[in-house]
Amino acid sequence: GRKDIFGGLAQNPDNFGNLQDLSEFCDKLHNIGAHATLSVDLLATTLVKSPGEMGADIAVGTSQRFGTPMGYGGPHAGFFATHEKYKRKMPGRIIGESIDARGNRALRMAMQTREQHIRRDKATSNICTAQALLANLNAMYGVYHGPKGLRVIAERVNQ
Repeated sequence: GRKDIFGGLAQNPDNFGNLQDLSEFCDKLHNIGAHATLSVDLLATTLVKSPGEMGADIAVGTSQRFGTPMGYGGPHAGFFATHEKYKRKMPGRIIGESIDARGNRALRMAMQTREQHIRRDKATSNICTAQALLANLNAMYGVYHGPKGLRVIAERVNQ
């Protein structure tokens, strides 16, 4: 691969609001040994192939379009997703699921790479932010509307 290009970033929808299939963009980057990152509108992903289906190594974006009122301003809860093979290189926490001694489902911190109690040389970030309230609101918006409802909303706002 080329040594002068590490990766590429594309936005979907583009700055004109057009949704695109960015599979070719991702393929071209992979063919030269580079990584593909897609910055996506979470609501728009209900109308096109997912970033993973397009071949993206990383997907980033904001969940503001999932029910956060415009009056809240920002910042909004964001998302960062990647392949399993890159999980140790990403900042933040990964929450896993376990079964406790009584057979109940339990969430646990499976990996954490950024907080103060991590050795400084192993930490990937020292930024501590909490957007849990907005993230929960956005998650419930998705649950409430469901896949079909989200698609209807996306089609309406993306005309």
